[in-house]
Amino acid sequence: MVTKANAMQQLISNDPRCAGYESPIGMGRRQFLRQFGMGLGALALADMGFSLSQAAEPLGAQDSLGLCHFAPKAKRVIYLFQSGGPSQIDLYDPKPELSRRHGEELPESVRRGQRLTAMSGNQASLPMAGSPFKFERHGQSGIQICEILPNVASIVDDICVVRSMYTEAINHGPGVTFMQTGSQFPGRPSMGAWLSYGLGALNANLPSFVVLVTKDKGGQPLVSRLWGSGFLPSKFQGVRFRSGKDPVLYLNNPAGINAEGRRIMLNRLRELHELQLDESENAGIENRIAQYEMAFRMQMSIPEVFDLSDEPKSVLANYGEDVKKPGSFAANCLLARRLAERGVRFIQLYHPGWDQHGGLQGGITKQCQETDQPSAALVKDLKERGMLDNTLVIWGGEFGRTNYCQGKLTEESFGRDHHPKCFSLWMAGGGIKPGTVFGTTDPFGYNVVEDGVHIHDFHATLLHLLGIDHERLTFKYQGRQFRLTDVHGRVLRPILA
Repeated sequence: MVTKANAMQQLISNDPRCAGYESPIGMGRRQFLRQFGMGLGALALADMGFSLSQAAEPLGAQDSLGLCHFAPKAKRVIYLFQSGGPSQIDLYDPKPELSRRHGEELPESVRRGQRLTAMSGNQASLPMAGSPFKFERHGQSGIQICEILPNVASIVDDICVVRSMYTEAINHGPGVTFMQTGSQFPGRPSMGAWLSYGLGALNANLPSFVVLVTKDKGGQPLVSRLWGSGFLPSKFQGVRFRSGKDPVLYLNNPAGINAEGRRIMLNRLRELHELQLDESENAGIENRIAQYEMAFRMQMSIPEVFDLSDEPKSVLANYGEDVKKPGSFAANCLLARRLAERGVRFIQLYHPGWDQHGGLQGGITKQCQETDQPSAALVKDLKERGMLDNTLVIWGGEFGRTNYCQGKLTEESFGRDHHPKCFSLWMAGGGIKPGTVFGTTDPFGYNVVEDGVHIHDFHATLLHLLGIDHERLTFKYQGRQFRLTDVHGRVLRPILA
């Protein structure tokens, strides 16, 4: 069995740039930093393109657990998070009975006294609203998809639509936090941070967890704690990449400072940090050293990722016209594929604007125009490159929308309120059974009636596909062991390929 120590020893002994450095086997942490620290700097300067995938085990896993409880189906995740709560009734879960009873009052036998938000809870009437859009069957699987998602319809045989998701969160803040961290309360590590901690990095020159947010979109605010590391070491938090000349803030050297000068400064800074380590055991200092080194390597790797000049015109066309607009969802989908190719473990895209409390017809149509083609193009692109089998792609939001109208129901327009009791998402690749539908909701699209999927079940399945037993990925904090799935969660084995 290859251990971290053996992998490091092999890397040092085989690399002539490490000549003169003592093997770290048997060293204490402080001694290792002293003996090998400057060597890391020399390696970074001499060969910015050195990839950790060439080592027996990723160096990025030095302070991660390096877990592999069983053979993984997926190496990486691309999560297309649709912030605001896409309406399952109007996209993935057709309800002809609801359409037939359009305008009728929501029966109490369906609602069952369940909690409503303050936005519609005081309405005197809750008229049911069928979808204004048509659904058709597609592909060999015959999965029904809404007419405003023609491109996703073209990949139905590659995806699994889960129609029976549910959550306890009824408002956006707790809902998004729950979906991203496994808890409605702020402060827990995000999914990407847990994976970085559990598995380590695949590339020395890029973060293992990258975040991309669609530029210039309204909607509910997306705050950095959603991709934070919580109580895990800060090195595992997501790094947000932005559009523009500075994709990562404060990464570039100031005017007059070149790479050699930066390297010298970092070496001196490392020495000062090591003096601090001599005085006190402080993991935060070691995290800071690692982050400075990563930033130095990223100065060369980031421009290459964002340079799309090597992409064929046919590929750009597949993602749509918006791919030429930096920061658009289409551009971010293409960047996600490029990051996946380069070994980024978890790539999180956020696309806000799905909060249609009113004007649903126009609002949701616009959202689909922005996301439908790029989402499908990403799946097709990964498949054509032979990457879909080991890349898990996820599309979905934090909860669903009500089957009744919020406000006044008119022929021209209406809205839907938040609905946590059932919603839909889809997954593709990475060990997911393609061309399938999982879970069933009632004829009114209000309650799950078969194969309910809680958020913890979703997280347990995601970890399982990456080779991790969700009950064994833990971190001790404030006297107890925490995990992404809290105290429950089950793997959805029927949807595994």
